[in-house]
Amino acid sequence: MWKDFFYFSKGQRIGIVILLVLILFVIILNFILPYLYTEKENDGTKFLNEAREFKRGLVSRDSLRQIAWQEKYKKEYQTNKFEKSPNNTYTLFNFDPNKADSTTFIKLGLRNYIASNILKFRQKGGTFKTKESFGKVYGISPEKFKELEPYITIAEIAETKKDTIPKLNKSISTNYTVELNSADTTELMKVYGIGRGYAKGIVRFRKFTGGFTSVDQLLEIYGMTDANFQKIKAYCTVNKALIQRINVNTASVERLNAHPYISFYQAKAIYELRRYKGKLNSINDLKSLEELNAENLAKIEAYLSFE
Repeated sequence: MWKDFFYFSKGQRIGIVILLVLILFVIILNFILPYLYTEKENDGTKFLNEAREFKRGLVSRDSLRQIAWQEKYKKEYQTNKFEKSPNNTYTLFNFDPNKADSTTFIKLGLRNYIASNILKFRQKGGTFKTKESFGKVYGISPEKFKELEPYITIAEIAETKKDTIPKLNKSISTNYTVELNSADTTELMKVYGIGRGYAKGIVRFRKFTGGFTSVDQLLEIYGMTDANFQKIKAYCTVNKALIQRINVNTASVERLNAHPYISFYQAKAIYELRRYKGKLNSINDLKSLEELNAENLAKIEAYLSFE
């Protein structure tokens, strides 16, 4: 009976044999595959090891740029620090730093940028009064200055030029009197003690306020010191007839507030009082306003018109 159960036809037997062969082949292949790919796996391991070594030795682009910059700076600094170079020959001779040109400085062994610094200093009105002042030029090392010092000659005219001009201006400006409400900046500067800055400040103050009511208002000029005021006040006068006045009965709030002595709330109060009364006749009409005290009224009275 078991023979009937395990009986296979010829075709079935052939199929079983082929199946067994395939199973055996797969088993053998699975066993030998690791040996077949050993070299490739080793190649992968080698690549990973090389990558790790490369990563450890990797330097960022910024680091390389910084190193290159440091090397360049160090090289330029060392080159600029010393004017004397093995490949640069120069000669020493007498020279005046206030008159020599760039070619002369280069012949003396100074670098181009140092010669340029000297010429720029002179173009701005600077002069070398002593040999030591020349040695303070940016780029000249103490060693180079010591080498050039015996050859520096400075004309005496540079020493006396500064002292003669102020004395001349002082003699011209003494005892000259100006009227503050009409003089221009040129006339104002003729007074000894009034420079260009003070003159512009006086004209600006006169424009904003309408004019000076007293010489004492000079103390309100920006930068005016008490010492300088005491020096110039005797040579200044005020003509009140030249003051530009504001017509209280026609001026707007904005016009009144434009005056530096009148605040917005004060201008508004004056305007409302005029609307209420119809017309203001004198400064006494403004005494009823709480926004204006006696001090305020005294300051603005000369600037108001009640026509």
